[in-house]
Amino acid sequence: MVSRRLTLLALLCALAAGPARAEIEPGDLTLIVTPERNGNADPFAREMVLLRIHGVYKQQILLEEVVQPTLANFSWTQLGRDAWTRTKLPDGQSAIAFDRVIAIFPHHAGDFTLDPFVHRLTVSDAGTRKVVDVRSGPIHLPVAAWKGAGGPDAKEPWWLPARDVAITDSWSPDPETLKIGESTRRIVTVEAQGMVAEGLPPRPVMRTRGILTFAGPVSRETIITPQGPVARATYQWDVKPAIADVIPLDAIKIPWFDTVSRTMREAEIPARQIGGGLPDREGEAPLEVSASPYVIAASGLAAFGIGLALLGYGAGGRGRLRLDRAVRRALRRAADMGDATAFRAALGPALQSEPGLARIWRDDPTVAAGLDALDRAVYAPGGAAPPDLRRLAALLSRPVREPRAAPEADPLKPLDGAPAPP
Repeated sequence: MVSRRLTLLALLCALAAGPARAEIEPGDLTLIVTPERNGNADPFAREMVLLRIHGVYKQQILLEEVVQPTLANFSWTQLGRDAWTRTKLPDGQSAIAFDRVIAIFPHHAGDFTLDPFVHRLTVSDAGTRKVVDVRSGPIHLPVAAWKGAGGPDAKEPWWLPARDVAITDSWSPDPETLKIGESTRRIVTVEAQGMVAEGLPPRPVMRTRGILTFAGPVSRETIITPQGPVARATYQWDVKPAIADVIPLDAIKIPWFDTVSRTMREAEIPARQIGGGLPDREGEAPLEVSASPYVIAASGLAAFGIGLALLGYGAGGRGRLRLDRAVRRALRRAADMGDATAFRAALGPALQSEPGLARIWRDDPTVAAGLDALDRAVYAPGGAAPPDLRRLAALLSRPVREPRAAPEADPLKPLDGAPAPP
C-alpha cells in the first residue's frame, strides 16, 4: 500500500528553528525494518509476525510516503498510526524518528525473503527541494512447517496462535434458576493477545438434549495496544429448557498455540447446568435446618412479619440487580492476579447485557472513576496505572437496587368531560 501524507507541522516548525544542513551526507537518512518473532523462533503459517519500521532522519522533511513491497505469500495489516518524534543521536545531534508497525501473517511454510521497504522523502537539501528514496535491507523470514496432529493446515481444531487466551462466560439469569419454558442469555467472550479478530474461531457449537438454543450475532474487534493487538470475539445464545429435568452442559475446550512457550494449550468454556435451583451462595454449602416445632413456629412468625412489611412496602418496591456469579468469580480471579486486561474482558459482556447495572455504575462516582481508570490502563496508547482491582471487583459484585421509577400519571379521564378535582 502506498500512502502519502504531510509530516507533522509541529516537527517541521521545530526543525525549521534549527540550522539548516548544507547537503545530505551518508548516514543522514536511515530506515531499518526489524521482524519481531514470537519466542525468537521461526513462525508457523498464520502466526502473526510484527514488522517494526524505524527511520531516523537528520534532514528537514517536507513530504513523505512509504512504498511497501507486495508481501507475496503474506497477509498484513497496519497497527495504529505512524509515529513521528524528536530524538537525540549519540553524537548529540537532533533528528526525526519515524515508526510504523505492521502485522504480517504467512500463508504457508517456506523460506521467504521480503523485499526492501522504501520511504520516499522530499527534503530540503541546501535550500532546494529534493526527493530521496531511503531503503531498508531485505528481510529473511523462514516459516516453519508444523509437525504432528492439528496445526495451521488442519480443518479441525481451529488453529489459534496467540500469546495468551482468556475466556469469560456469563449468564443472565443464572441457568440453575431456570424452569421449563423460561430462557436465559449466555454470552461468551474469547480474548486473544497477539493476533487480530479475524483469526479467532467461529462460534462454538452448544448442543445438548433437552434445550432449545437460538444463536445470536457474533461481534469481533481488534484493540491496538503498545504491546501489540488484542483480538476479541463475543458469542451469544438464548437458551430455554424444554424438559423439567436438570440438564448438564459439558465444557467446551478450545485448543490454542502458545506463541511464547511454543506449546499447545487449552482454554475452556466451563461446564454448567440448567435447572436444579442451586442457591447463589458464592461456594457455600446450604445450611441444614432442623424441622423442630420451635423452628417451624419461628418461621411462621418471620413469614407473618415479612407479610406485614410487604403490605407496608406496597407495589412500588424495587428489584435488586447483581452481576452473574460466573462474572463475579472471573473478576475476583483477575483482580487476584493483578491482570487489568483479563478484568476488562470479564466485565465487557456484562456492560452489554446488563444496561441497568451499567447505568447505575456510571451514576456512582466511585465506581465510575474505577471503570475510567481501568479503561485507561487497558486501552490508553501509553498505558496507565490500573485501579485497585480487588476493591473495584468488590464494588461491582455487590447487589444494587433498581432506581425507583417515576410515578405514572392517572390513566382515568374525568367523566362527562368534567375537569378532574384538584
